Amino acid sequence: MGPKESHSSVLSAIEEAAIVALRVQARLPLDDVFVALKDVIPHLTRSSLHRCLQRHGISRLPKADREKPKRFKAYEIGYFHIDIAELRYEGGKACLFVAVDRTSKLVFARIYRKATKLVAAGFLKALVRAVPYKVHTVLTDNGVQFVQHDKRAEGGFLAHAFGRACAENSIAHRLTKPYHPWTNGQAERMVRTIKDATVRTFHYASINDLRRHVRDWLLAYNYAKQLKALRFRTPLEAIKQISTEKPELFSRRPGHDMLGLNT
Repeated sequence: MGPKESHSSVLSAIEEAAIVALRVQARLPLDDVFVALKDVIPHLTRSSLHRCLQRHGISRLPKADREKPKRFKAYEIGYFHIDIAELRYEGGKACLFVAVDRTSKLVFARIYRKATKLVAAGFLKALVRAVPYKVHTVLTDNGVQFVQHDKRAEGGFLAHAFGRACAENSIAHRLTKPYHPWTNGQAERMVRTIKDATVRTFHYASINDLRRHVRDWLLAYNYAKQLKALRFRTPLEAIKQISTEKPELFSRRPGHDMLGLNT
């Protein structure tokens, strides 16, 4: 057996477990954890929280999570950054599609076995169905899943699957500059964050195990993580406030049914 673990004289084991879970699953900075839990744990102080994180070896977030995001031009809610990444599990490889709303910071994701044009189009349609407001613009890279590179195939269904999905839903499709992938930084940072919280930390026996964990992470992020960019509100809280101020942008009332992760 290893050395006996030390425990806080202020925080109970259950309270420490809640702190650790929020820190690890949602990748929250210390101040965000404190704001999220101070009402649930009234005797929690910033110093006792810091000591708890130190005891569990999670006092510092990975560098990627500490990077300050660049400022973006203000847009109406419904401008999504989309990116794709490969995730590995015991049985093979999966493809993660991620969409991040530039304004509300809502994160929508689905995991597929392949990343094809038709899959990309299906992901966009799923996004449109899931969010309670109009998706008016998407930003992607120049990958074959999103852009036709073969001029001879112009006009074919497969070549235009993603573009057709955009046109059918009156969505403007914008592209990053060639060889400038960092212009889609919001989506790229979110991909890194999801990877750090899942495949870089845990082992998954199946694609469904991976899907379930990503789903749980999305729930924690969208409905519990209070973001500084949103003035310490969660994405859901930000969406609800916008729906009150600009109800004409919404097709239904926002709630906890927006993720739609395939399981």
